[in-house]
Amino acid sequence: MGDLMHALPALTEARENVPEASFDWVVDKNFQSVPEWHPAVKSTLVTNHREWKLNLISSNTRNEIKTVVNEINQNDYDIVVDMQNNLKSSFISFLIKKEVIGMDAESAREYPAHLSYSRKASISKDLHAIERQRELMAFALGYGTQDKDFGYGISENKFTNPSFQLPSKYAVCVQNASWVTKQWPVDYWKELILELEPQGLDFLFPSGSQSELENAREICEVSTRAHALDVLPLNEIAYILKRAKFSICSDTGLAHLSAVTNTPSLTLYGPTDTKLIGTSGTNQNHMIASNGNLENIKVKEVTEKLKILGFI
Repeated sequence: MGDLMHALPALTEARENVPEASFDWVVDKNFQSVPEWHPAVKSTLVTNHREWKLNLISSNTRNEIKTVVNEINQNDYDIVVDMQNNLKSSFISFLIKKEVIGMDAESAREYPAHLSYSRKASISKDLHAIERQRELMAFALGYGTQDKDFGYGISENKFTNPSFQLPSKYAVCVQNASWVTKQWPVDYWKELILELEPQGLDFLFPSGSQSELENAREICEVSTRAHALDVLPLNEIAYILKRAKFSICSDTGLAHLSAVTNTPSLTLYGPTDTKLIGTSGTNQNHMIASNGNLENIKVKEVTEKLKILGFI
């Protein structure tokens, strides 16, 4: 999900340089909401990569892939750009009949991906993912990138008010992450909630799966002010994040969503190189664990950081 959000500023910059440009976006169905937030996106072409990976040889998977490939081939696109440059995206790039623009062998995130591209850009791997995607789009459309922050350029029109009433003042706590090494310990979250309880805030814990929800419920047992939210559509989570006083995040897609919604945030990092893929935007703050071990970020350090930032 974070990768998709990193591509949004490239579309904003493209629109400034090529005002008539519009985009169709090939996107996994789990994250279809993300491109739909950007006014330059005309439509989305939906894939199901997670299921395809598990059932690649099934007839249903083959038919779904064929449908997506045919849809791309039948549209009269001026250019096709693979913004991800990884094996998952290059799989579709390889199958379609059109020429695809991507990164060269030295630049692609996953080396074999470059074999799927007809035109290839050389882009430094030392740049943040947002800048890499901006440079790729500029290469594809033939303009130079500008030394300015274009922001994410989204519209909030599709954000959706959840069916339950939100607290009057709350923080969003994103405890889940895809890797165990990116997860702050559950006991630390419990201690943090107890430390922050006197602030008069409620604490909302969103989840993306049943297992994440179970962890959130365990954390929220320590306080009546902590609430584990059921698994919600991304448009509802965006609405909730946008209205939060602040967020405290693990290194996961929702941390990048806090940047997209301009929510003041503190994100806790372990093994990730924040210079390359850390959250980027207004009032986005990082705490980086020593030795890449999140257990080394203590609760007292987090509360002190929140005070310094003016969040509490």
